Amino acid sequence: MSDMNKPKRKAEHVQTLIAGEWRDASGSMYSTEYPFDGSVIAILHAATVNDVNEAVAAAEAARLQPTWANLMPHQRAAFLHKIAAGIRARSEELAQLQMLDNGKPITECRGLVASAAGTFQYFAAVCETFEDAVTPQRGEFMSISMHEPLGVVGAITPWNSPIASEAQKLAPALAAGCAVVIKPAEITPRLAIELARIIDNAGVGMGAGGADIPKALVSVLPGKGSVVGDALVRHPLIKRIAFTGGTLVGKGIATLAAEKLMPVSLELGGKSPTIVCADADLGHAVAGVLYGIFSSSGESCIAGSRCFVHTSLYDEFKTRLVAGAKALRVGDPNSERTQMGPLISSLHRAGIERYVAMGLKEGGKLLCGGTRPQGLSDKATSQGYFYEPTIFEGLANTAQMCREEIFGPVLALIPYSDDADLIAQCNDNEYGLASGIWTKDYQHALKLGKALQTGTVWINTYKVFSIATAFGGIKNSGMGREKGYASIMEYMTQKSLYWGLNERPNPWSAS
Repeated sequence: MSDMNKPKRKAEHVQTLIAGEWRDASGSMYSTEYPFDGSVIAILHAATVNDVNEAVAAAEAARLQPTWANLMPHQRAAFLHKIAAGIRARSEELAQLQMLDNGKPITECRGLVASAAGTFQYFAAVCETFEDAVTPQRGEFMSISMHEPLGVVGAITPWNSPIASEAQKLAPALAAGCAVVIKPAEITPRLAIELARIIDNAGVGMGAGGADIPKALVSVLPGKGSVVGDALVRHPLIKRIAFTGGTLVGKGIATLAAEKLMPVSLELGGKSPTIVCADADLGHAVAGVLYGIFSSSGESCIAGSRCFVHTSLYDEFKTRLVAGAKALRVGDPNSERTQMGPLISSLHRAGIERYVAMGLKEGGKLLCGGTRPQGLSDKATSQGYFYEPTIFEGLANTAQMCREEIFGPVLALIPYSDDADLIAQCNDNEYGLASGIWTKDYQHALKLGKALQTGTVWINTYKVFSIATAFGGIKNSGMGREKGYASIMEYMTQKSLYWGLNERPNPWSAS
């Protein structure tokens, strides 16, 4: 990567795109930091309710402009392809910015950027191939079922995987013909802002008749969720909210949305179980469980944080798993070798430490971890937000630490011997986002997979995704789905048209 494309490591003053103008938001100034060493990397202004009102009003006007509203599906598809190309052209720079924003290892950040580009490419294809329907004739009329964009939609995104989450909301919304106002996590706003810049640049000459796409079609409003997010959800012109984040906030959004009769998609928390059956390939299972809980430093809604292991191989699996956890490379996110970077903040690390203390109080035994790592660089050790991969045993599934989402690198090992009891324990949780199964028996895998109350079940793999496959949770893990061909309809409203074919007048009114 050339020096020109490398993001600056010193603090930058960052402006955002609001209502078609690159400017500061109108709220107070705040800063974001690099979790590796606590250094300030960006200085920007928080958005206010006035910014929300301005962005939404401008988005409503932009979506109705003929240069956007009159685009044919294949022309919107070309626009999305251009966005994908813009992401790929800046892929390394975006990966570095993602790393600085939330401390993920650079190799993982590159994967997230590639995923974002692939998401726009996929929905370009969906946009171009999406079909309305001439429905079967049931009288002297012809009927058509067609879809239209909902209008202006809000996207509220989390701090753990910003660019991927933002793409999964932006791409189908734009493919459907909507305008979008994005509220990124307060502490990780940079990727949403850069996506808006790429979209802004991609819109040049791509509107109907060769005009530019309206600049106000997408706005990014950094700041506090209690201010910006709340105002966005309440705004009468916002016709849908797509939210990824905590369950408590998601329930609040659902309550407000219900008052407006507004559709929402909510991807919320998880306490995902993984199952290691008696016939599992231990090499695959150990590697998969390690990846499922400790990649992203456990800061993932789908982290496999409860691991149920058959008693017949529990001891051997435990030995190999603990050895694998101790061998994980924790350190500088900018190193190609790093597997676990820092946690997002000192506050979040303190919360994880409280959960570990709780687990010990509840009778759990630490097999490894449970502390801040030693031996890192002086700056990272003293100022970075690192925590060791941590494994507990001896905790019942009913323990508080096994019931609540920790959102960190903490795993509970639980032995089992009976399938019926196993399924009961796996499902005995308020969450239902994801689960994993490790077995060589495909029939057994299918039986367990059907019994698990989760939106996604991985079998002999974990934490792999396809943009073509729907994703979402049940119970307190949320509602609605992202990804997949049908998800474009989440941003559309359905309309029915009828054409009368009768040659004679309606006989009802005849004298």
